[in-house]
Amino acid sequence: MTTATVAPEKQSSKTTGFLVGLVLVLFCTFLIAEIDAGISSWFKAQGIGKNPFEYPLVAAILGLIVNGILRATNTHDFIMPAVRTELYLKIGLVMMGSKIAFGQIMAKGLGGLIQALIMVTSVFFFTWWMATKMGLSETLKSVMATAVSICGVSAAIAAAGSVLAKKEEITYITALVIITALPLMVLMPYAASAMNLPEAVAGGWFGGNIDTTAAVVGAGTIYGETAQQVAAVVKMSQNVLIGVAAFFLALYFVMVVERKPDERPSAAVIWHRFPKFVLAFILVSIIASVGWLTKDQVGILKNWTKWAFGMAFFCIGLELSFKEIGKMGWPPVIVYLAATVFNTLLALLVSYIIFGVLGF
Repeated sequence: MTTATVAPEKQSSKTTGFLVGLVLVLFCTFLIAEIDAGISSWFKAQGIGKNPFEYPLVAAILGLIVNGILRATNTHDFIMPAVRTELYLKIGLVMMGSKIAFGQIMAKGLGGLIQALIMVTSVFFFTWWMATKMGLSETLKSVMATAVSICGVSAAIAAAGSVLAKKEEITYITALVIITALPLMVLMPYAASAMNLPEAVAGGWFGGNIDTTAAVVGAGTIYGETAQQVAAVVKMSQNVLIGVAAFFLALYFVMVVERKPDERPSAAVIWHRFPKFVLAFILVSIIASVGWLTKDQVGILKNWTKWAFGMAFFCIGLELSFKEIGKMGWPPVIVYLAATVFNTLLALLVSYIIFGVLGF
């Protein structure tokens, strides 16, 4: 059999796998929405109101279950062409910009912006310092520091695009984000209750510490309506800094890490490395800020965002390989957990000062 014959067969198999995988992803995302609706109805019947676990948890768990089934039946590789986690996340992030109006954030909480700046700067450089001490690669520590300090998976994707990180590194950080964020989403509200924290302080703590927006909202919902609002403002304030972090990481890698002797990095190289979807995210946010989107249009984008994120979180569970994670060793885990502990303690202190003492 010639190479010319093999290539079309492989392409045909890849196309078939993509179509079958896409149908699977879409069907499971629909199933996730139905399961989420059922869970929400149950919690509402119990008087809790909104489902505190949020759909990303359901999506990730279902993804892990399907992952195990596919690997057991040797069909996992076949549907992988449709597992486009980064693409689905980027689509969701761009549409999420419609919910982040800068004027609204300023009106609801200057304190959220102040906390976001303090937390992002402090946690980023702490993680960077410790990762350097532990000998992590430049790309891995860039993605990890951005993920821990800003907003988990979405920030990791932006950072990865800026530093050309390996896919395995993105998957690894994504796994660590999920593994830590989901327990924190459930445990932190109970810890805040045990400390008798005011809702505003608790919300600031959740928003400044938990790495995913969905888990932040879930934790705030468990604690109370005010906690939910403050947590969302703090986390959205951090989300706005995604583009800033991505730009400076691209600049750092071009001018320091990858610079060759006597080479002057050009603006074109930085532009090539900059994740373009961040600009789309900012553009949509500006459009929403100036009121160019109707309430119905924002509602539609909100639903599409949820679908895109549902697909992404399902794919995260679908592509998660504990075998690959094991190959990374313990140093990254130690750095990530240490950064999370630092983040948790600092967020509590900063939130207490800003929302408790200063009364923002």
